[in-house]
Amino acid sequence: MKLLIKKALIADRNSTLFEQTKDILVIDGIITEIADEIVENADETVVMEGLAVSQGWVDIFSDFADPGYEYRESIESGAAAALAGGFSHVFVVPNTKPSIQNKPQVSYIIEKARQLPINVYPIGAVSKNIEGKDLAEMYEMQKAGAVAFSDGLHPVQSSGLLLKALQYINAFNGTIIQLPVDKSIGSFGLMTEGIVSTQLGLPGSPALSEILIIKRDLDLLRYTNSKLHITGVSTAESIALIAAAKAEGLPVSCSITPYHLFYCDEDMVNYDTNLKVTPPLRNRSDMMALRKAVEDGVVDCITSHHLPQNWDNKTCEFEYAANGMIGLQTSFNVVNHLLNNLSPSKLADLMGNNARKLFNLSNYSIEINGIADFTLFTKAGTATFTKEINKSKSANSAFFDVPLAGKVVGVYTKGKWNKN
Repeated sequence: MKLLIKKALIADRNSTLFEQTKDILVIDGIITEIADEIVENADETVVMEGLAVSQGWVDIFSDFADPGYEYRESIESGAAAALAGGFSHVFVVPNTKPSIQNKPQVSYIIEKARQLPINVYPIGAVSKNIEGKDLAEMYEMQKAGAVAFSDGLHPVQSSGLLLKALQYINAFNGTIIQLPVDKSIGSFGLMTEGIVSTQLGLPGSPALSEILIIKRDLDLLRYTNSKLHITGVSTAESIALIAAAKAEGLPVSCSITPYHLFYCDEDMVNYDTNLKVTPPLRNRSDMMALRKAVEDGVVDCITSHHLPQNWDNKTCEFEYAANGMIGLQTSFNVVNHLLNNLSPSKLADLMGNNARKLFNLSNYSIEINGIADFTLFTKAGTATFTKEINKSKSANSAFFDVPLAGKVVGVYTKGKWNKN
């Protein structure tokens, strides 16, 4: 198949043609020509105002619920949602049944992913059965293909266990991913603690539960000099702590979710269960601090935290609703809508380029004779996520029918062009 892309800005910092506008010809999965003007009878030609192309995007924290919870999501449906959202690579959390805690479970994901249109990488559990007591078989999982290690939605609470894990992964240059939640503080909170939680009569979870765990994890990182990624950062003080740690030279990185950028606790006055997430939506000043942190470069990655929940888990009283929101199909549009001053190259860094470096993924630079693994997008235009185009098995999103800026034009990966 011949694909001809006309006048696309190359938003790939690894390319020798970075930020140049070129025509690109792809034949059977290989970039065969890049020039100012290409005249070719192609099977498909993409022509669009403001077109940009970057290496395929990477989401580093999604729940595909397979095995064990396929009624919420499957690897196949999760991959379809990711592809529609512009992603060619997705890391899946180990909170399955059984959990991804040994070589057979890692191999299950990898083998199943071979038939998918995108690349799916398992995150191996830090602890056995994700119980936070004993270390899982991290070395064996790494050899089998685990891309990183985390207890996912149930972050490691034991300082001693996390210390051992950080020391252990030094042997093979691994990375621990932590969700910053201290479960011993505000464990019964239904939203962030503050004026709005008081007005709504809902028990609050204080920002302290996040801040304390980040302080602890940074101390452990300082002691071990291992690699730590903190995902779902939601408070201004957390961002300040991470920025200071980076300035100190600690090997720490971080990611935030699109919904923490878009919504705050004030948006919960209607008790929308789709806004019940972990960590909880914080106050407006925290939300604005997160936006500034993205613009200032403190935040390394945008991460969807795609967490599907079935209808019963969300269509109920707020108190009983499960946490989480799907987000793979809206991640780019939300960030581009809110921070429209970000350049295509900066957006590409946040959506994938930085993750590739942090987690040692293959580099598919946009070069002549390079393997085609890229995302085509525009900052202009409007996209609206609807239930009709939702690829997930679940529909727990607060972004349905919300017009957002930008468009994902398509993804070229695994030798195939997938047009939106």
